Amino acid sequence: MTTTAPRAAKEPSYNAENIQVLEGLEAVRRRPGMYIGSTDQRGLHHLIFEIVDNSVDEAMAGYCDRIDIVIEADGHVWVQDNGRGIPVDKHPKTGLSAVETVMTVLHAGGKFGGGGYKVSGGLHGVGASVVNALSSEVTVRVKRDGAVYTQDYVRGVPQGAMRKEKGERDQGTGTFTRFLPDAQVFETLDYDFDILAQRFREMAYLTKGLFLHFRDERGLGDERSYYFDSGIEAFVRQMSRSRGPLHDPIVVFNETADAQVEVALQYNSSFGEVLYSFANAIKTIDGGSHVTGFRTALTRVLNDYARKSKILKDSDPNLTGDDVREGLVCVISVKLSEPQFEGQTKTRLGNPEIKGLVESAVGTRLQQELEENPGIARRILEKCLTAARAREAARKARDLVQRKGVLEGSNLPGKLADCSESDPGKCELYIVEGDSAGGSAKGGRDRRTQAILPLRGKILNVEKARLDKMLENEQIRNIITALGTGFGEEFNAAKLRYHKVVIMTDADVDGAHIRTLLLTFFYRFMPQIIEDGYLYIAQPPLYSVTRGRSVTWLFDDAAKDAYFKDHTDRGISLQRYKGLGEMNAEQLWETTMNPANRLLLRVEVQDAAAADELFIMLMGDDVAPRKKFITTHALEATLDV
Repeated sequence: MTTTAPRAAKEPSYNAENIQVLEGLEAVRRRPGMYIGSTDQRGLHHLIFEIVDNSVDEAMAGYCDRIDIVIEADGHVWVQDNGRGIPVDKHPKTGLSAVETVMTVLHAGGKFGGGGYKVSGGLHGVGASVVNALSSEVTVRVKRDGAVYTQDYVRGVPQGAMRKEKGERDQGTGTFTRFLPDAQVFETLDYDFDILAQRFREMAYLTKGLFLHFRDERGLGDERSYYFDSGIEAFVRQMSRSRGPLHDPIVVFNETADAQVEVALQYNSSFGEVLYSFANAIKTIDGGSHVTGFRTALTRVLNDYARKSKILKDSDPNLTGDDVREGLVCVISVKLSEPQFEGQTKTRLGNPEIKGLVESAVGTRLQQELEENPGIARRILEKCLTAARAREAARKARDLVQRKGVLEGSNLPGKLADCSESDPGKCELYIVEGDSAGGSAKGGRDRRTQAILPLRGKILNVEKARLDKMLENEQIRNIITALGTGFGEEFNAAKLRYHKVVIMTDADVDGAHIRTLLLTFFYRFMPQIIEDGYLYIAQPPLYSVTRGRSVTWLFDDAAKDAYFKDHTDRGISLQRYKGLGEMNAEQLWETTMNPANRLLLRVEVQDAAAADELFIMLMGDDVAPRKKFITTHALEATLDV
């Protein structure tokens, strides 16, 4: 018997008329995430960075030495520079003024071999037009050739032709851009002053001699000014100051017809490496060929000098890359006429020729420094040799936590109450303070998806401990083993067993300290868990209010005050919870672990340099900066940090 398959429903036609062409800037408004990454606060900040990047390009070209950025009280932002000013004459291809071409045509600008810029950052030449498309209103004012020219836009559409202001003449030059991000596009219009200020400080470090002024007219009217005549050398000094520097920064500079290399490095008494790399003032968080060239030169030169000076004997093995980078603070800044970034987000530099250029420049300058200053050379190499000895001790300890078959239940920590689900995307690990809270969490959890790892007491402060000492700590070994990823350079995100790692500590001073110790560990040794959005902080309630048969949970003092402002009747019972262990399993589940009710804070690090400095200050050896910070910010502290 033969059966015939049912006839498929008639397919809709698919031909040329089905191909949609988005005109002008419509594509940007339809898919903003493709151009600025997101429409949350990061995307909002990106608009400012794009306009400021254009002004920085003028500074890198040597035509601008001052940039002013202002956030107005109503949310408008304006950026002004004293560069050459966007050209105002008619563009031969578009028939529009150069200003209107830059503001309304994607991939139009002075950065594509037209001789406008030798090096530049910016969003592949689409920065100004993307900002225009995603703003409800924009005004551009250009001072050039002794006159002032202005043009207005609404959601990317010009409101008339560019006009020459009558009676206005100016001897200076420059570009003024004022815009209001579109509330129809962005999820928030609330700028973060500190994040913006940190990025502007970074720009000033990378552009020697640039004065950058930032004012926020909302709220308290915060204001910052940045100027660094020593550029990245000042950047390295600032990052090293609380780490116990061993010598003055070593500065490398070399320039060819097509590229410029600038490196500043300094060793200190800490145990970690801090390295920031940039290409055309764009942060390359995933490194690239310039970082590879630097590391190759550093390892080779230090080994060669150690052999030559008999600090390393013939029978000694070479120093490894890890050995020579312990306690190193370094900034690498390269500027190229044709940068090749890998990926749209420009996080890794791919130019192969820059590797050799950086390697040669760093190798020559570092060798010169070591030979001319043997005292500095000996301090650096003693640091490296101590790191090598610690590495060998750590190798044995590492075997305890990074062995084959780590995902097998028999190799997991004894105190871990694992979940039954095998899909990491559905699994959660609660790292809980103390056996008492751990018992309540184990009793109240969803055993299918939630695992519990109780910690006994405070874990080691990894900011003050070498790797071998860290791996001797049972609590840290248990965390590493439970997660299954390894750590440091051997971290493997694909082996992460839980895609929610939740720190759950008491809402008191001790709990806050343990939380900070755990955050320090993750930031230093498993930063990708933070970057991938897998690390969270649980928010247990601080109070319960019983009113008749109803119970209300309050998570901080502000919520308590608001509750009692609205409920003044008698018969209300208030209980304060000093620790998670005071709640029974059912209460802990309902308030802190039930996905339907709980409050979780996702841990994010938007600025690595600022976070690094903060961790050093809070967890390092130097007491004075920590005391000053606590005194200054004590009244700002909250229980749900």
